Amino acid sequence: MTSEPRKIRWGILGPGTIAKAFAGGVAHSHTGELVALGARNPGKSGLADNFPGARILDGYDALLADPDVDAIYISTPHPSHAEWAIKAAEAGKHVLCEKPMGLTAFEADAMIHAARKAGTFLGEAFMYRLHPQTAKLVELIRSGAIGEVRMVKSSFGFAMPDFMPEHRLYANDLAGGGILDVGGYPVSMARLIAGAALGKPFAEPDKVAGAAHLGQSGVDEWASALLHFPSGIVAEVCCGISLAQDNVLRILGTKGRIEVADFWYASGREGGTGEIRIIRPGGEELVEVREDRWLYAFEADAAGEAILAGKQEFAWPGMDWADSLGNLRVLDKWRAAIGLEYEIEKPEKRVNTISGRRLCSGGTTIPKREIPGLPPPASCLALGFEDFRTFSSGMILLDAYFEAGGNVFDTAYIYGSGYTETLLGQWLKNRGVREQSVVIGKGAHTPLCYPDVIGKQLTQSLDRLQTDHVDVYFMHRDDPDVPVDEFVDAMDREVRAGRIRGPFGGSNWTRERMDEAIAYAERTGKQKPGALSNNFSLAEMLVPIWPGCVTSSSDEWKAWLTARQMPNFAWSSQGRGFFTGRAGRDQRDNEELVRVWYSEKNFGRRDRAIELANRLGKSPIHVALSYVLAQPFPSVPLIGPRTLDELEDSLQALDIALSPDDIAWLDGGSDQHPARRTG
Repeated sequence: MTSEPRKIRWGILGPGTIAKAFAGGVAHSHTGELVALGARNPGKSGLADNFPGARILDGYDALLADPDVDAIYISTPHPSHAEWAIKAAEAGKHVLCEKPMGLTAFEADAMIHAARKAGTFLGEAFMYRLHPQTAKLVELIRSGAIGEVRMVKSSFGFAMPDFMPEHRLYANDLAGGGILDVGGYPVSMARLIAGAALGKPFAEPDKVAGAAHLGQSGVDEWASALLHFPSGIVAEVCCGISLAQDNVLRILGTKGRIEVADFWYASGREGGTGEIRIIRPGGEELVEVREDRWLYAFEADAAGEAILAGKQEFAWPGMDWADSLGNLRVLDKWRAAIGLEYEIEKPEKRVNTISGRRLCSGGTTIPKREIPGLPPPASCLALGFEDFRTFSSGMILLDAYFEAGGNVFDTAYIYGSGYTETLLGQWLKNRGVREQSVVIGKGAHTPLCYPDVIGKQLTQSLDRLQTDHVDVYFMHRDDPDVPVDEFVDAMDREVRAGRIRGPFGGSNWTRERMDEAIAYAERTGKQKPGALSNNFSLAEMLVPIWPGCVTSSSDEWKAWLTARQMPNFAWSSQGRGFFTGRAGRDQRDNEELVRVWYSEKNFGRRDRAIELANRLGKSPIHVALSYVLAQPFPSVPLIGPRTLDELEDSLQALDIALSPDDIAWLDGGSDQHPARRTG
């Protein structure tokens, strides 16, 4: 007697029309059964009828705490997807999240990070991608049924009866509009077809241009985008909630075209026959895809099969994590092109972390140290963040760094044309952590490297940062034609005015100029330069990465820094990829790496970093970062992670405790192999 195969016990988080459709899919699936429903209003009429057999639980937290639920289907409005997917992963639940996975690719990345850490499944519910009709369509493209693909045209648009401000599709705070609600369908299909033409699972466009009409509530009521792929394929995609469109997928090739109406419904919600029309100069061919299974059963089974197999992502043609991230990056660019940032994404309403909780202080993963002249203890790693252009995207990383114990933030007047300072200022005010934070400012960058611009730029920086002082300030470049006393005088004035509360110094300054500036300050009773921000790494920078850059990695520099006990906030502390697989003696494709870092001396250091990393169960970049941390002078590496995974990866270096002998061996000055040391 054989036992029946185990079934995935599904819980639905948030009742609604799409949740009801998924419940029907689970009922007709092979791998799952619906056992529970989490509802904010469990007494609402009709729930028992719409979700037969499901226990109705009071609230979403109750669903996540239910030990008889294996997997959660999230069907709440878009803004709460990230919060509940992360909480579900933390509760050990697998997640199938209705599209879009998050409001942005940054949110989706945080959700993926949580699932990866928890070892749970996370998938985005584009139901059409799992239907046999989609696989057939890809097969036709790959077989050359219409020759070489040149263009894709697709739309998903409908007309609501009227403008209804209370409806989720028009509600700004619920991220309404067409792009996030239905625009992801034609975009995902275009990326799928562009990939199929190349024999790949999907392809990413290299250019995205968009236009839209923003209605009374500020959401996109109808919108269009043009996608260009590196292969030359062009895709025109349209969507709308206030404009009915033909909703036909058209794939144009050199020998004909393919047309599919309402491709996301495939053969129908409850099964039927789907039609793919192939139109060539000689006539028309109809390819029918007969499928009796319910549309939503395919995604339920694909998720169930992945979970039962211990997988964390959908198998193709479902959308894996890279596919979901790529799709959202296109939607992000589409929204950026039309200037659509929802009110719910702005600082005033983003008062919690991505997981829906208040920001926590007191983290100890990143230890703190005393820096001469700086009153508050400073974390041993400083965070730089030039890549974010909205508060909602940047806050995810800022929150995570702070909760890990980080409190040193590296900004500059020129970064992002001032947006980096603006974003940090919004975050500091929104989170109420200015007094716990160490803010680094920089100004007087080439070509405006003059003493008289320091005060003017600092005024603008403080305005952007929404504070009356910075804690550390660097002259971002040096101008050797200007006497050092003029720079010191300008900085000293800001110290006396209380606008610089800690040390100041030079970024990309030479030892000679620093010595001269210190001597002048000591003679005249001015505050002397007390910090530096030069490149410092296990790999010595051979030529400047950018004009005016200075490295401090030579033996002479190390001796000077040690003798003066000069704090150095080290940029490019991990060699900008030199200690990763991007570099190698036979790899010459990256011009910057070859020009700046390639030398036999540096490769010897890299070899030793790899050897030590293998012993420690770490990566060479972890060894490279720990090398900077272990110097005999105050050394604070600047790290620039773009994602939570990259941040956590950097933090692994904190487990490594290098001795002076280890440092000497890595440098190449000792033949003694280091013992294994971890902190």
